[in-house]
Amino acid sequence: MMRVLLTAMAGLVLAGCSAQPAANTNAGGEVPAPLIANQTAGTHPISGLEIIEVSVESGQMRHVFRTELANTPQSQAKGMMFRTEMGDDEAMLFPSDLPAPRSFWMKNTPLSLDIIFVGVDGRISNIAANAVPYSLDSVLSQGPTIAVLEIRGGLAAELGITAGDRVIWPGAPEGKVAE
Repeated sequence: MMRVLLTAMAGLVLAGCSAQPAANTNAGGEVPAPLIANQTAGTHPISGLEIIEVSVESGQMRHVFRTELANTPQSQAKGMMFRTEMGDDEAMLFPSDLPAPRSFWMKNTPLSLDIIFVGVDGRISNIAANAVPYSLDSVLSQGPTIAVLEIRGGLAAELGITAGDRVIWPGAPEGKVAE
């Protein structure tokens, strides 16, 4: 019980850190579009996080995202803070070691995001669509999650991504989201 409570509390502080702009950013902390467009694998030019492929199976459609893997407490705390751009094929994944309820906020996040909560069965449990930039209000999962996927605000609706759709990524917990 204490571990679940601590995990849930950690989710409440997902945006408590800031960082210096990366060396390849301009004065405003933005990465020039050609640099982002040429980034196909390896690490993201702003966050330095590993990029993995995450797909969402929605009916007969499969939506593939080049996804920053936020798999450390530090990267999960920073999330998309201070970021001013996100492409339609980009995402950020916050995997959990243990299934637990998750809570996010938009502190220091200027972009509207769709916050997609992935349940223990590897399917979307709920989506917090168009999360309000800079909001300190908590955005909650509906039950325990094994991951959270963030995409550009409004994109889930545009692509027809809904609760019940399957989310697949390398390293997903075995037996939960097999490819």
